[in-house]
Amino acid sequence: MKYLSDYVQDKLNALFELHGAFYAFSQEQFDKAHIEGVEYVSMGSGLVVRKGEEQAIIDGFSKIEKEGIQEDIADNGIPAIILRELKNHECFYTGDISDVVEALKNYGVIEVDIRSTYLKNVHELAG
Repeated sequence: MKYLSDYVQDKLNALFELHGAFYAFSQEQFDKAHIEGVEYVSMGSGLVVRKGEEQAIIDGFSKIEKEGIQEDIADNGIPAIILRELKNHECFYTGDISDVVEALKNYGVIEVDIRSTYLKNVHELAG
């Protein structure tokens, strides 16, 4: 089963290329990727973008994420997505679903549905 990142990665790469954005977690990475004479700003979490392109990145990311979520739902369905995320976040080992509640907030999934899926599967899937 694909993850949201699988649905959005190519589109995000194209967005970043179009607007001069890249990830740099060190000065060496920045030096390697930047264009001399171009002013850059940090958008946090290592994302660097050409000055003046920040809003285009924010808007583009939001659009791409929404499209990716719709594709994910169409391909996999909400019940399978909930179970995928419970497994991915190792909830059946930890007993804590809070990371999944946060991860699926933009999917319109509510905690009660996540908890219900967890409870239906906990005995079968736990350690």
